[in-house]
Amino acid sequence: MNQELLTVFQSQFQQPAQLEVHAAGRVNLIGEHTDYNDGFVLPTAIAQRATLQISKRVNSDQTVRLYSVQMNQKLEYNLGTETSTHGWLDYPQAVTQLLQFEGYEIAGFDALISSDVPLGSGLSSSAAFLVVLLRGIRGLFGLEITDLEIAKLAQRAENGAIVGARVGLMDQMACSLAHVGEALFIDFKTTQFERVPLPKTAELVIIHSGIMHSNAHDDGNRNYKTRRHECEKACELLGIKTLRDLEIGDLERINALPSPYSNRARHVVTENARVLKTVAAFKVGDLTRVGELFAESHASMRDDYDMSETEIDLLVEIATSNSSIYGARLTGGGFGGSIVALAKIGEGRVAGEKIALEYQHRTGITPKLLTPA
Repeated sequence: MNQELLTVFQSQFQQPAQLEVHAAGRVNLIGEHTDYNDGFVLPTAIAQRATLQISKRVNSDQTVRLYSVQMNQKLEYNLGTETSTHGWLDYPQAVTQLLQFEGYEIAGFDALISSDVPLGSGLSSSAAFLVVLLRGIRGLFGLEITDLEIAKLAQRAENGAIVGARVGLMDQMACSLAHVGEALFIDFKTTQFERVPLPKTAELVIIHSGIMHSNAHDDGNRNYKTRRHECEKACELLGIKTLRDLEIGDLERINALPSPYSNRARHVVTENARVLKTVAAFKVGDLTRVGELFAESHASMRDDYDMSETEIDLLVEIATSNSSIYGARLTGGGFGGSIVALAKIGEGRVAGEKIALEYQHRTGITPKLLTPA
């Protein structure tokens, strides 16, 4: 166990931690906003992760006490009284409420959460939090829950009334199942997945733009909730169940839809095709082709899905112009967050520092190079 966190746990709860678990953040290499449309995605785990230390309550009561290292805040509630507070406590409350609803036997506990997955970065800080909490509760109370079931429970917790974010399943599956150095190719029509080793001749560069985003936040029509509704409306107009029912050959039908529904559907259908092409390119080590697909994906997110920002576009442009970079794109839910770039092996850190410096010079916004660390 992390000795520094053990000391903090002891000071906050006056008892030692019984268990420590982890959950990685994730970066999506390609396949954005396709998961809730039953499409394809290709995320991978990153080095940044959430850590949870947890113990049963000494008196075995129904109280849950949680301490966030990053927030420097300790909060508590009782099992069975979960309700929205519009803060970070909503996430553990959503988890314990769901577990009780599903019939799992749990009791009160003390837990410390620490994470270096930056908030609002598009790298699944909330999913990592949910997954690590579920792992901790599973281990503490001996619950028979698989890693895939943990992902599905985490999604349901975030979708539910307490948190109220209608996210897809990609983030939770990636945080629960993915490993550093491999991509997780997921088909959301079946939730089947394949582990795809990433080429050892390249490395990822992840840069947080300094612009925050929120899956649950409502900001006019440029938000996650609206995009999801627009996809559902496109399906209704086309008389189909999900956009996965369409292929590239259906673009003529898609283009005949009124805007913005044509744009949203076109992005999803072409993005699904790009995921398949990227998997194939990774398998044969064609990194130039991967870079081209990253560029096509970003253009589609910017123009058809309207989920990028001027600053994000600039960050991608700067990255793409660097000779060490094969390609770059916005990653995550959009409307802020991070970019992911594919770099020549051993050149990622220097390239990332140069990209971040030029971006800061041109925007006045301080970015953060997350990978390579």
